Amino acid sequence: MPEQPHRSLLYRRLKSFHYAFAGWQHVLRTQPNAWIHALITFLVIILALWLRLPRTDWAILILTFMAVWVAEFVNTAIEAVVDLASPTPHPLAKTAKDVAAAAVLVGACGAVLIGLLILGPPLWVRLFGN
Repeated sequence: MPEQPHRSLLYRRLKSFHYAFAGWQHVLRTQPNAWIHALITFLVIILALWLRLPRTDWAILILTFMAVWVAEFVNTAIEAVVDLASPTPHPLAKTAKDVAAAAVLVGACGAVLIGLLILGPPLWVRLFGN
């Protein structure tokens, strides 16, 4: 009996989620900085819940988390491709890896600034009053 087209499409979509989660698991398993991102993401979520931030602040925080995580994932992918393409040290391979790492650094620094702007004032009020 031939496979129905909609079943095949659904199977492929589910399989793509499997691959995506496998990639996320790989990053968490192999990249120590990913654990730092995970811990900070968790702590910021707890703090934002405690502060009862408005939806717009949540949206900005979520976009910020996403930017840092995407940068970390792309950095890990670039490192893997560079290692595959250039198993011996090469100046261009180093440049590619350094620039990818810089993207994560820029995202993380931006996230810290956004976090301070969004979380700082309500945290100050909560801890010290007006």
